[in-house]
Amino acid sequence: MSGSGDSQAIPAEGDPIDEAEALRRLRCSDDPSAQYYAAWWLGRARSSHPDTVPLLQFALQQRRARDPGAGVEENAVARNAARALGKLGPAATPAIGDLLETLDDPDDGLREAAARALGDLRAAIAVEPLRRRLASGPAGAGAQQSNSPRLVEPCEALLEALGDIGVASDEVVAVIRPFVEHERPLIRSAACRALLQLTGEAHWGEQLVVLLQHPQLQVRRAALMDLGAAGWRPALQPIAATLAENSLKLIALRGLVEQGDDAATQVDSEIAAVLEAMDALL
Repeated sequence: MSGSGDSQAIPAEGDPIDEAEALRRLRCSDDPSAQYYAAWWLGRARSSHPDTVPLLQFALQQRRARDPGAGVEENAVARNAARALGKLGPAATPAIGDLLETLDDPDDGLREAAARALGDLRAAIAVEPLRRRLASGPAGAGAQQSNSPRLVEPCEALLEALGDIGVASDEVVAVIRPFVEHERPLIRSAACRALLQLTGEAHWGEQLVVLLQHPQLQVRRAALMDLGAAGWRPALQPIAATLAENSLKLIALRGLVEQGDDAATQVDSEIAAVLEAMDALL
């Protein structure tokens, strides 16, 4: 028997849901649209439910050749599953092997999502696979595909992942350095970020500050996020002065406080200056 007061009614697509509903939708393997939203929700909520990681792993494995006419297809679900796993921290460790396998997927966007997730998880075991994918340099991995504006490899994500993982071996630094000269400014920004994270050498941060003045807003946005991710304190004033959205400036400025390796030892006046700059943008 059913009625208008049925408390078990299933929320419509797009309605607010809770963890239980997200898990239910992710189990709906015959409904990619429901799975797509559910995977995003579980990652955003940093779900700690014991079923979350296994279900996201299963969703990550639901891959097939792209079918542009099929609506939300399985690869879109897999991409969201990879992104969600990257947000779950140590709980997602069992999925690292699946993410590593995904680096070999023919879907460019899926390789990109997997690389970013491995970086988010600080998965040291991923360093060598990531390095190998970049080893052919700007002329190989960084070349434009013949039938697409995409590069042969998702270099921006691969470079950022190596920086985030933080293994500063000579081999890793050597494979990143050539991308500082890449023709695309977004790739140069990612390479400078990674080298700044790995070496702490100021000139990489200075190159990112130069990109804050780039005529393209997209490049300025990327440089903001890269400086924030690296936590490079000398970028405080250039970030505050950049022509970009205040919301992005705030994210970058918070990164200077939260991500900087020396955050615990900075003098009070510098911390105050960061916070003052943040307040001025509200």
